[in-house]
Parts: sequence; C-alpha cells; structure tokens
Amino acid sequence: MVRMTDVTKVYESSGTVALDGVDLSINEGEFVFLVGPSGSGKTTIMKLITGEIHASSGSITVNDFDMMRIKRRKLPKMRRTLGVIFQDYRLIENMSVYDNVAFAMRVVGASGKEISRRVPYVLELVGLEGREKRLPGELSGGEQQRVAIARALVNSPRMIVADEPTGNLDPVRSLELMLLFEKINEMGTTILVVTHEKELVNAFSKRVITIDGGHVISDGMDGYYSYEIE
Repeated sequence: MVRMTDVTKVYESSGTVALDGVDLSINEGEFVFLVGPSGSGKTTIMKLITGEIHASSGSITVNDFDMMRIKRRKLPKMRRTLGVIFQDYRLIENMSVYDNVAFAMRVVGASGKEISRRVPYVLELVGLEGREKRLPGELSGGEQQRVAIARALVNSPRMIVADEPTGNLDPVRSLELMLLFEKINEMGTTILVVTHEKELVNAFSKRVITIDGGHVISDGMDGYYSYEIE
C-alpha cells in the first residue's frame, strides 16, 4: 500500500523540481503501471517508495511505514516488505541461480531450512526449475530477469516494484514477463511497473498512472491510451 499526499521533491544540488504536489495511492493487491516521458518524475517516485531518497515536503506511507519520519535503522525492515526489480537484473555473476535467490533470504537472517523450502518453490513459480545450478551468464536475458523476479519474491514481500523490467527484452519475452507479473498479482502481491512501453501497457487492462513534469496528469484504466510518451 502506498499513499502520497501533496508530495514535492526538489533536488537541492541542481534546484530541479522533480515532483510538485503529487497525490497518488496504490491499494493492497492492485496492479498498476506508472508511465510518462523521460524526466517526468517516475524514477523519483520509485526512489521515494523504496526509501532511497526523501521528499522535500508532503506525506508518504509505504506498507504502513511513515517515510517522512522513518529512522535509518528502520529502513531495512521497511524494505523487506518490498521486492525491487531492475532493468539490468543486478545478479551476482559468480553465484548460481539458486544461490542468487537464496542470498536474498540469507541477508535477512532466514534459516537454512527456510531457504531450502522457499527457494525451489519460487524458482518453480517463475519457470526456472531445472536451472538452479546455472550461472547468470549461462542464461538468456528473459531467464536472468526471471531470476531477478524470484529474488524479489523469495521473502514474500507485500509489494513488487519493477523499474523498466522489460527494457532489455524482445516483445515476446516482455509479454511473457508481464503475464508472470499478472500471475504473481493474482496470488495477492501488489505490483507497480514503471515503464515506457506503450504497446505492452495497452495489452493489459490495468490501472495506469501517467506523470509528466512532476505532476500526475491522468489516473485510470485508460490513462495510457490518451497520452503519448517519448
């Protein structure tokens, strides 16, 4: 769950106003696309949700954490409620598929028994059974992104935040990936996908939030159709 009320973000180093009075909410269990041209404020919203940066003013709540008042020592606990997926995968090249996913559990103190039970389940969920021992360099781009999704899912987050997750994939693999996100959403996980890909968004009947110039300019099931992005 995300609530942003009258959120402004000014980057002090440049004086850039990235967000200007933004109001938006994402409810538990929703599947939402966040779209807009380069420099519109999409990345800033994502960084505010994950606690990478702080807003200049306004109020932000993420999975019951007050992001305007959260202490640094509480950030790891908040981030465990999120699974974050990046365009460039960010896998550990010298670790197997299994160990890349298990690593995400080890860093939060999961037991060996929990890891041995959870990791195979998540790898099967994302269609990677049989590839547990392979290294990232031995996988296709689509398979590497599935490893990244498995890693994001393995600690049972309440919400998945995906930043341009299909940017390095061809249209067929991109569609497969979005269908996987849809499956994960149907199991109860909130999904937020930040993307530039109009055709992909148009293929799904989901809520679309469009941002431009630091303002939310449309929000609804047809928000993307009415707006051209770069």
